[in-house]
Amino acid sequence: MRFSSRVDLSEPNPIAAAETHCRREGMPLGKLNDSNPTRHGLAPALVPGTYTADPRGPRPAREALASFLTELHRGAEGAGTAPAADPNRLYLLSSTSQAYSWLMKLLCDAGDAVLAPKPGYPLIESIARLECVDTIEYQLRFDGSWYIDVAELRALLDGPQRARIRALVLINPNNPTGSYVKAGEREQLVGLCRERGVAIIADEVFYDYALEPFPGNARLAGEAGALTFALDGFSKMLAAPHAKVGWIQVSGPETDVCEAMRRLDVIADDYLPMSDIIASRIPDLLEAAKVQTDLVRGRVQGNLRALHRMLESDPLGVVSVLRAEGGWNVLLRVPGVIDENELVLHMIDAHGVSGQPGYFFDMASNGYLAISLLPEPDEFAHNVRVVLDSVAELLG
Repeated sequence: MRFSSRVDLSEPNPIAAAETHCRREGMPLGKLNDSNPTRHGLAPALVPGTYTADPRGPRPAREALASFLTELHRGAEGAGTAPAADPNRLYLLSSTSQAYSWLMKLLCDAGDAVLAPKPGYPLIESIARLECVDTIEYQLRFDGSWYIDVAELRALLDGPQRARIRALVLINPNNPTGSYVKAGEREQLVGLCRERGVAIIADEVFYDYALEPFPGNARLAGEAGALTFALDGFSKMLAAPHAKVGWIQVSGPETDVCEAMRRLDVIADDYLPMSDIIASRIPDLLEAAKVQTDLVRGRVQGNLRALHRMLESDPLGVVSVLRAEGGWNVLLRVPGVIDENELVLHMIDAHGVSGQPGYFFDMASNGYLAISLLPEPDEFAHNVRVVLDSVAELLG
């Protein structure tokens, strides 16, 4: 596995080496230059505790998270023997967006590239551009359901750009297609990445929101076959985008994991750890996770059932929904004779409702509209009716 040249891994000076030795031996060591005000009785009462500056995030919070993830992953269907999550291999951050940024710093020099799925959410390209990293698209194909074209991915990994490709981004399940990484795809992709020294970045923020899944889906978190960075966080788990907590779980071959974490520690230390104020609330927020996830899961599954009923009863019958295996959003298929921009602008002008056409997600052809399954049932039904009425008005 090749990592970027951005991270400074120069040998510590003799003083730093001696300090490290003392810490390992459990020897107390005073410091003339200790400028941590929380050690000297100067922190405000509103922010109690001592600042530990652990770059991976405060250990109690990581231990609580590891315990939660172990129970969650082992409780998943077919995952009763999943390995325990290790708090030492967890990194707490403000968001999965920050996680993408850190991992691009870890893996990519300027001009290197990551493979990203299309259709897909444009955030990855935006973050990569800020990191001076390129994205190379690989296509998700639709044939009654979405799948990864593994042959195309292999051709990209072995093609003219192969020396630049440092990571494969897998969204499990993808947004907006809602497609999980299938078991057969996973086995091939892990093998391809391992053989070529390419890391896997697995974004699994929507994993727990199954809609119409196929059997055999599994998290990539904990994958041992290739260096894997699994991303998740509270934004989707708690339906709380304002609860800015995300994490990276590192797994894979031991040698690669140790070297990756040695370098990721430098990045984490330079950017400073998550706020202790936020981290202290993580255990309580984890306690609320199941209730929140169940609440959201019930909403999106109920709205999907309502969507099917409305589409089946529509007199025109020209709008359909593509099978979505998981997530919060689905793609509607509308007649291709209607321009996507024209449809959304008509919805705005005639009904006061906007939307996101398929080309926002780089769909390969015209005639798609993304719709969220999150609104309350009455609002959701109204939104669907606006789409159906708008299509009828434009066709009429």
